Amino acid sequence: MRWLLIVLSLILMFLQYRLWVGEGSLAQRQVLKHKVEVQQQENEVLRERNRVLANEVANLKDGLESVEERARTDLGMIKEGETFYMVVDKEEDE
Repeated sequence: MRWLLIVLSLILMFLQYRLWVGEGSLAQRQVLKHKVEVQQQENEVLRERNRVLANEVANLKDGLESVEERARTDLGMIKEGETFYMVVDKEEDE
């Protein structure tokens, strides 16, 4: 009877060790849960960026206004017959 109690105690200790410290433990589960939450947040940010890029691509394919806007802002192009004015801010050192 005493041996049975010792064996059962050892099994209980082994199972408790696995529950708290071993592979698949509660602590490891919490770490993995946190990593999943962080990855989901990062994925949502990337999904939003992809939506913005997809809208931009669709606008570039569909209309000339977006192409014209892109040429004006990125390349500094102007239409024929337009006059270009450059405004310079003068900063004072005083």
